[in-house]
Amino acid sequence: MSVTVEPPAIELPEADALAQTPFPARIAGVGTATSATSFSQREVLDAMGITEPKVRSVFQNSAIERRFLTLPPRAEDGRRVPESQGDLLDKHRRLAVEMGGRALAACLERAGAKPSDLGHLCCVTSTGFLTPGLSALLIRELGIDPHCSRSDIVGMGCNAGLNALGVVAGWAAAHPGRLAVVLCAEACSAAYAIDSTMRTAVVNSLFADGAAALALVAGPHVLGGPGGRPGPRILKFSSLIITDALDAMRYDWDRAQDRFSFFLDPQIPYVVGAHAEVVVDRLLNGTRLRRSDIRHWLVHSGGKKVIDAVVINLGLSRHDVRHTTGVLRDYGNVSSGSFLFSYDRLVEEDVARPGEYGVLMTMGPGSTIETALVQW
Repeated sequence: MSVTVEPPAIELPEADALAQTPFPARIAGVGTATSATSFSQREVLDAMGITEPKVRSVFQNSAIERRFLTLPPRAEDGRRVPESQGDLLDKHRRLAVEMGGRALAACLERAGAKPSDLGHLCCVTSTGFLTPGLSALLIRELGIDPHCSRSDIVGMGCNAGLNALGVVAGWAAAHPGRLAVVLCAEACSAAYAIDSTMRTAVVNSLFADGAAALALVAGPHVLGGPGGRPGPRILKFSSLIITDALDAMRYDWDRAQDRFSFFLDPQIPYVVGAHAEVVVDRLLNGTRLRRSDIRHWLVHSGGKKVIDAVVINLGLSRHDVRHTTGVLRDYGNVSSGSFLFSYDRLVEEDVARPGEYGVLMTMGPGSTIETALVQW
């Protein structure tokens, strides 16, 4: 296990309590995983037997090339058989544990840590309900110390990865030297309703299976990955819930399908875009930083129109969101873990330098925008 001596935290006037701790939580590693099989958008359309031109155009204009999905079995006529809600819950459990376990293992390896080093595990998911929670299942599956503390965040949607990061950064700051992990495991194949309606077309054209884990630690000595170089410090958070758009993104019971079904209002990109400045400016308030001082932007891959709205309203360049659009292209929307897939690509790119700032941004039901300020 490699270690790096942590310099004193910078002082951020008016920042929240995390930034004022002697050693705020710092990212020590990241890992991602997907389900086994990927499909092009055309292959998904053909598998679902969708022929309606307007519905097909939603898929074909999504800026997604491939996604990882676990489609239902085929009937004798070759078409995919719709799954019952019970079958979908079984699929969620199987995929979340399998993908989550691989993402967690990859994250710990990057952090130079072992499962026995884990002090807190926070699991995030919105694609199924489990009791006991995913954290308990993974602790048993991976042989993690049963004394490891844990938390589960269920049902908050695509924004929830940053909600969890705030909780876990606080835990890490309160337990210096102890390793904590945020794990987002989204089996979006377990949240599908297969039909040809425009409501389900918008959802089915976007989402995919994926899991991502992020390791955090605070203290004078922090874990480091290969080369002993840790990631950025978590300095500050800012949130906004747009209560006027509370029903614009929701997961509720579809009586016609006899299962849960996700709904996305077509106006969501414009709602998010119109409020992006408000929450980012609040995040930077009191830090003496301007948007132009932010070197790295890691935005949730919520969809082409959502990304475009954020770019326009924040005055970003296409280069600023290259990882966001790249993740959307190659993986689709993997819900709460999407921004961590982008962070993983930034780590691989190896361009972030000490002293540079980054903003993490996620969006989801509520309607909600979550942000975090980090510094390398």
